[in-house]
Amino acid sequence: MTVERFTGDNTALLLIDHQVGTMQLIKNIDRELAVKQSIALAKMARILNIPTVITSSQEDHAQGPILPEIARILPEAHAARVKRPGVVNAWAYPDFRDAVVATGRRNLIMAGVTTDVCLIFPAIDAVLEGFAVQAVIDASGSPSELSEEFSRQRMRDAGVVLTATNTLFAEIAQDWSTPNGQQLIGLLFSDVFPALGASIA
Repeated sequence: MTVERFTGDNTALLLIDHQVGTMQLIKNIDRELAVKQSIALAKMARILNIPTVITSSQEDHAQGPILPEIARILPEAHAARVKRPGVVNAWAYPDFRDAVVATGRRNLIMAGVTTDVCLIFPAIDAVLEGFAVQAVIDASGSPSELSEEFSRQRMRDAGVVLTATNTLFAEIAQDWSTPNGQQLIGLLFSDVFPALGASIA
């Protein structure tokens, strides 16, 4: 399979279960970091006009609503979000898979909470169907180091590329001097690495 570099023109963003309640389950990394990085991904999608599919599970239960910041940044995607009644693997829920296919993009950026339940299965299944998938690990998270480690191993073994928010921004931008690159590096310094941005300033 020919691997096509991820760009703003050939990529879709999938945000899986970034809900107020599910975010509380993250223990392997700093929870606020995962929140911040997921919000940065939403801002990246807005800057580059990347089609975004948001899904949630049982919003009326403990999982709660989608993070309000994501809803505010991507209001159309949030309004069109796929509300799953409890299906664990979002890819197995036809409305979600259909929404992803409808973007027309074969390169998928995925982040999900939790990694070990909500991200792993759709990431692997999408790869099995021929999609190129990058899982943004610092915009995801698990209840334990062990479950996160095993989930990363399974995804990597299945062909999912593991990445971090700053690496993804650099890949998408390619050239910081372009108009889009300038916006992404600004987002990198303001949201992803604010301390670094302050020191450079």
